[in-house]
Amino acid sequence: MPKFLHTADWQMGRAFTRFETEDGAALVEARFEAIETLAQLANEHQCDAVLVAGDVFDAQTVSDRTIRRVFNATKAFTGAWVMLPGNHDAALAESVWTRAQRLGAVPENVHLALQPGVIDLEDQRLSILCAPLTQRHTYGDLTEPFSGYQSPEGFLRVGLAHGSVQGLLPDEIDSTNPIAPDRAKASRLDYLALGDWHGTKQIDERTWYSGTPEPERFRNNEAGNALIVEVFEPGATPKVTSVPTGRYQWHQWRETLAVQSDLEQLLERLGTLPESAVVDLRLEGSVTLAGEETLLKALSVAEARFRSLRCERSGLQLTPTDEDIAALKADGYVGEAVESLRERQEAAQDDVARDALAILAGMLREREQEVGQ
Repeated sequence: MPKFLHTADWQMGRAFTRFETEDGAALVEARFEAIETLAQLANEHQCDAVLVAGDVFDAQTVSDRTIRRVFNATKAFTGAWVMLPGNHDAALAESVWTRAQRLGAVPENVHLALQPGVIDLEDQRLSILCAPLTQRHTYGDLTEPFSGYQSPEGFLRVGLAHGSVQGLLPDEIDSTNPIAPDRAKASRLDYLALGDWHGTKQIDERTWYSGTPEPERFRNNEAGNALIVEVFEPGATPKVTSVPTGRYQWHQWRETLAVQSDLEQLLERLGTLPESAVVDLRLEGSVTLAGEETLLKALSVAEARFRSLRCERSGLQLTPTDEDIAALKADGYVGEAVESLRERQEAAQDDVARDALAILAGMLREREQEVGQ
């Protein structure tokens, strides 16, 4: 009963430059750890092979060190690995793959599918029908030749490809590198292992996207998994089990605050997230000065607890209440300045006035605390 692990879209060498240096480095390191996790899972589930459906590397220009580290990370699983070039690491005449071969970095148990055709894994009784990308974009279905590929009697026929199943994925990616939606049936495949869509997704009972093993973007598409696939005999329906592999959880929230309970619910939700969270938060609406102070304190705590937290508050208007103004004990010229900034912000949604009001309120609070001491 052959069993294999299906993964894809590692995109090793990807840089996370929009994050703080420390956070970006941690996210990069997590991707290497994900490969080690895949190797461990293959051992734990007694898999016969690991199939990687494209985009092992993020670009052709990744460093030699990255190439070596990728293959080093596979060493815990000594069974067969089959790696397919995708659109980010296409099998060009001179590519990241040819460089890896020259470096002597590719272990003997790792099969590189650099040419269209069949890789027969004799001991595992698996025929891997491969459709590598030999250029970044194609406009014909590279899996069409699968129908003419022969496989030994009693071997499972497993397709390995990277692209977009036409008509079943969002329109923005249904363009280049097309794959026919009935490819598994048309080419008598027991299973079709796909890459390119970064989330785990079932197309039909024999066709799946595994998604990337470590999330790398803010998109709710079930990223951070690998698939364990069992096929009891040729022609049998595969048993596909999704197993989590991701270390970090990515969350992108767009929140509008209007009343105090909105803020309370937001902070309660933040409190439920694990330390492994990567959070992108954008706030709009309005908040009182007291609410702003509560929010800033909570964000400061969360920034220290989460892997990464970025909060955009330019769309959040300060609307001081009479109680806020009274609590500041701002009289005379300072009181007039507070009132002027409040009116200016409310009239024109002026970011400068908003920031100035927040700074002035903070200074007044600090003064009160010093006096109280």
